[in-house]
Amino acid sequence: MRKSANGITSLFLNSQFKRLYQRGVSSVTPSVVLYAKGNGLAQNRVGITVSKKIGKAVVRNRSKRRLREVYRLNIDRLKCGFDFVMVARGRTANVPFSKLSADFLNAAKELGVIKDE
Repeated sequence: MRKSANGITSLFLNSQFKRLYQRGVSSVTPSVVLYAKGNGLAQNRVGITVSKKIGKAVVRNRSKRRLREVYRLNIDRLKCGFDFVMVARGRTANVPFSKLSADFLNAAKELGVIKDE
C-alpha cells in the first residue's frame, strides 16, 4: 500500500488486482471499467491499469493521469472501505474530461459505492 503526494492510497501488488478482478463487482462504461470490492479498512484504495492495446507510452500515461484526476476529484463522493481498480479503455485518453468524470460516477453509482446525499 502506497500513499501518493495527493493523499490517495494505491494498490500496486498483482495479487491485489487479481483479487478484485475475480471477487469484485464491475461496471463497464464507454471510457472506463470500474471494479470495486470492500476491503475492511477505514479508507479507499485505488489501482489504475492501462493495456498496451490502448497505445504507446504517451497515450497510456495520459490515460492514467486522467483517471487518477477523476478519482481525486470525486473521492469525497465515494463510500469508505473499498478497493477500486479503474481500467482504461480506448476512449479514455481523448474523451472530454466531463464525459470521463460522468462515466466514472455512473459506474460508481451502478456499483452502489456513491454516498447517499
